[in-house]
Amino acid sequence: MRKLIFAVSGIVIVSGPLAQYASAQEQGQVVYEKWCSPCHAPGPGHPGTQSLELKYKDSLPSVLEDRTDLTPDVVKTFVRQGVLMMAPFRKTEVSDAELEDIAAYLSK
Repeated sequence: MRKLIFAVSGIVIVSGPLAQYASAQEQGQVVYEKWCSPCHAPGPGHPGTQSLELKYKDSLPSVLEDRTDLTPDVVKTFVRQGVLMMAPFRKTEVSDAELEDIAAYLSK
């Protein structure tokens, strides 16, 4: 049986039995890149980041990965319930385990 290891943009994605050894933060970064970065990455063209720039007016970072005030519960609430123009994510899109990993990654 083959075990695959893929390196994508500096993120290591491990499949097979080795995946269990990746930390929650590492796995959370992979899930974040898939589901959250399209809207929340730095730079223009990311509506989540642009919305937070308008909302916080430099009082807080607009890029979620730069924030230090996000708790796991806040992250999980926003992902499951949505906020403003952000739609909620169903468990069929982001599983509870993946959500725990995203929360661990953003609340580092």
